[in-house]
Amino acid sequence: MSLPEHMIKAQGTGNDFVMYADRSGEHAPQKQDIIQLCDRHFGIGADGLIRITHPGHVADLDGHDAQEMRKEGVEWFMDYRNADGTLAEMCGNGTRATAQFLVQQGMLKLEEGDAFKLGTRAGVKRITRMPDNPELGRQLWRVDMGSWSMGVKDEYTVTIPGDTGSGKGTFVDMGNPHVVTVVEDAYSTLPVLGELDLTRAPQVSPELPNGQNVEFARIDNLDTERDLGDASMRVYERGCGETMACGTGLCATAIVLRAKTQIDHWRIRIPGGIVRVDVTDDSVMLTGAAALTAEFRLLQ
Repeated sequence: MSLPEHMIKAQGTGNDFVMYADRSGEHAPQKQDIIQLCDRHFGIGADGLIRITHPGHVADLDGHDAQEMRKEGVEWFMDYRNADGTLAEMCGNGTRATAQFLVQQGMLKLEEGDAFKLGTRAGVKRITRMPDNPELGRQLWRVDMGSWSMGVKDEYTVTIPGDTGSGKGTFVDMGNPHVVTVVEDAYSTLPVLGELDLTRAPQVSPELPNGQNVEFARIDNLDTERDLGDASMRVYERGCGETMACGTGLCATAIVLRAKTQIDHWRIRIPGGIVRVDVTDDSVMLTGAAALTAEFRLLQ
């Protein structure tokens, strides 16, 4: 097996990961090992695997990019893989789990308000340690997810095998691809949010060449005076299936809701909890909790 014997289980608003530090670059994960480990019946179970290593030890990272990251002060890189073993460009909940891992394992020293830079396949992300919040929880991290781009509103048609009706989808590029559909509005004939059958992958038309994550969002409240919206969301992640949260998907959802309502700040409820997303024309901030839940030793 390509993986080290001792590993950590972690979660960010219910999006769960198996994680380990690979300081020397000796434990690059192999696809079959990732699939076995992330299997919820025959392995430990997780939405994905995170290997934390130095940029120079990431085989698919261009040597120039690795060098530029080091020039920017990036010591650690989040090498993220989906549960099916495929590479992922970015994982917003994974960045928070990585930050908590680095601090709790003594690999990084940060006080509240301090920030550091983390390397990802979607570029360098700045992550800030935040104080506890009665609404969002403990061990909070705010991730500057960087720039984003959005396609034409409602350009795609989204259907779900086994469910009747369809919805309008909007493409968002967060370093990885998303299509966001608003349900329970005049443009959707899909079932209500809680009754969607996400046991099978939603269908997006026209098809995207590399697949996509699909988010289903419902607007719950709009406070124009405070420039604050409340929404609920479910997500089907490419390479994983339905998960309790998706950080980049939460950001993509807030971006689309902003385009539809002109509200910049969103509290979004997902099955794993509540996060805050703040959108500007140039960037998007994601704030939420993360926790290490277990340390384990592989026996085979």
